[in-house]
Amino acid sequence: MARKEFEKFEAVSAVVPVKPGTYHAAIAVKALYEGGAPRFHTILPEQTFATATAADAAAEQQLAALQGVNEDAELVW
Repeated sequence: MARKEFEKFEAVSAVVPVKPGTYHAAIAVKALYEGGAPRFHTILPEQTFATATAADAAAEQQLAALQGVNEDAELVW
């Protein structure tokens, strides 16, 4: 799991299970100071992974390219 901090939010590489043995890469966004539940953004929607480890590795690569998070907790590429 990789983490990237922005002005008001943190973004973390994550996975979203689709069904047993199938995962999507994701980036979870959470407010830095307000707490609350993270918001998951599925990335690479056309691609699935057989393991959570592989999905997280793909999410880590995408997280490196992330430029920011806007006020609505949307990813900015």
